[in-house]
Amino acid sequence: MTHEPFMEQSGWSSRSAGLRAWQTLRVNWYLGFTYFGGPAVNFKMFHKKFAEDLNWIDDQTYRELFSICQALSGPASTKMLYCINLLHSGTLGAVLAFALWCLPGAIGMFILAICVSSIGDALPSPVYALLSGLNAATVGIIALAAVDLSEKAISDKLTRIIVFLCASAGLLYNALWFFPALLVAGGMLTAGFDRLWKDDAETCDEREPLLYPDTDSQIHAPVPKQGFRFSWRKGAATITLFLASFLLVMAIRGFVPGLPLLYRLFSNLYLAGTIIFGGGPVVIPLLREYIVAEGWVSPRDFLIGLAIIQAFPGPNFNFAVFLGGLTAGNHGIPIAVGSFLAFVGIFTPGMVLVHGTMGVWSAIRGKAWVQSVIRGINAGAVGFIYPAVYRIWQVGYMDRDFQSGRSLGEDPWWVIVAATAYVGGRYFDVPAALAIILGGLMGLFSFPHVTKTLLAQHFKSCHLHQEAFLNEHQ
Repeated sequence: MTHEPFMEQSGWSSRSAGLRAWQTLRVNWYLGFTYFGGPAVNFKMFHKKFAEDLNWIDDQTYRELFSICQALSGPASTKMLYCINLLHSGTLGAVLAFALWCLPGAIGMFILAICVSSIGDALPSPVYALLSGLNAATVGIIALAAVDLSEKAISDKLTRIIVFLCASAGLLYNALWFFPALLVAGGMLTAGFDRLWKDDAETCDEREPLLYPDTDSQIHAPVPKQGFRFSWRKGAATITLFLASFLLVMAIRGFVPGLPLLYRLFSNLYLAGTIIFGGGPVVIPLLREYIVAEGWVSPRDFLIGLAIIQAFPGPNFNFAVFLGGLTAGNHGIPIAVGSFLAFVGIFTPGMVLVHGTMGVWSAIRGKAWVQSVIRGINAGAVGFIYPAVYRIWQVGYMDRDFQSGRSLGEDPWWVIVAATAYVGGRYFDVPAALAIILGGLMGLFSFPHVTKTLLAQHFKSCHLHQEAFLNEHQ
């Protein structure tokens, strides 16, 4: 069966632009207010909404988009939503969906930057308990999303191994080149495996996907009706123009002395948006390096924003809006200017790249080896979610004495909060938004218990030091 072209020419279909814009608005307007939990959870929700409920795309197309969005730099879940609306409603619909998705959280982070810029050096203790509860609930939600996506991505023993190895490697190393290299390796591994053993009937049976049992769907992916059409030449030109702009921005940054703060802020985030592979889980440590290490934002304010962004709907990349606003405010520049530049800098690279890639993808998506590569990239991308769980766990517990964050395992209450979010979502269909709110409330209710635990640990530590001192002087 021949493969229909994915996209061929730009422009809207015969239906009116106004009607398509209204449909995009009707379907997407509330997502930026209600989809909590970060990219891993958002992918799961997008599949249910657009592939299962609305039937805008089929499962095979969803898998392809998932692999593209994970393999390219930038905010993965935001690119996924953009691409789904691009296929169904064209460029204007995709841009509208992007704005509806990002702006609610971005405005919230801008307001948070205004608030944090005016607070003192220490927050009330109950606030730290609230933030810790939000972080603990987020850990449970992301862990649940990792398990659910693993069940969909694992189709045989090889993909199970890839998920495990990528998760393990992501825990041990965090170099910028590491994540895309592992994704490429995973894709090459499955492509080579399928090439060598494609005639093995037993292997073919074993590789039957868990989520996509219809093997024909792996060979022929129906093209969405009324989809946006885009040639590979225009896609390649879009990618080339972006790379030229990136080189220009970096050249000015590297060779022009005495650049103003706002340009350095924009260039740092433009660079971050270009080299971040793996989406939201990877952006946190990189933004810490490019903002906090520069001395523009304090570690405490960084962690406050980190805790709040976990409880915000929409993309985690909106965290850059908060950091950009604080950077500007701390240097006497209007916070709105810093937040706007940060928003443009962090989002532009990924969105332009994925738009161009959709055209190039149309020329190669029907190849058998491409489907094999997708299988490996899918598995590797899911594996990267597990290190995100660990990293938030390690810095999620905040109090007056540890404003830079420490492990949630310091107190068993936070383990209970994380487990409650996981069990509620897994077995009782508790929405992610409700689980996060419940986590914050459990954090507030735990304040007397946590304070008592900390005091007990403090007195025990003092007692041990006293005994050691007496033993030394006997």
